Amino acid sequence: MSGAGNILADLAPDPAAERFEVLLSRPGVRVERIVSCGQASPPGFWYDQPQGEWVLLLRGGAGLQFEDEPAPRRLEPGDYLWIEPHRRHRVAWTQAGAATLWLAIHVEAAAPPI
Repeated sequence: MSGAGNILADLAPDPAAERFEVLLSRPGVRVERIVSCGQASPPGFWYDQPQGEWVLLLRGGAGLQFEDEPAPRRLEPGDYLWIEPHRRHRVAWTQAGAATLWLAIHVEAAAPPI
């Protein structure tokens, strides 16, 4: 984490693994850049995070499935959403063959003001 950079730099897609990079970390808040290329959550796997997460899709495409919804939500560049703490969700799919770029902001329930 250098404190400065370009979120669009080094987006070479890697079908073998997603890349998670912490851009900023402060008490109660973590900002991540995620680069996906065809990845999805394993079958039957659900994220159940103690913190809230605000996510913005900057490039590519993805499907985000919530356990309490019948079908994945299709996300396109510019789409964002807030995921409440402990709301079970999974990545149903990400665009194959190209970089899908996410910005994720994780917020602890009792995060102090910045």
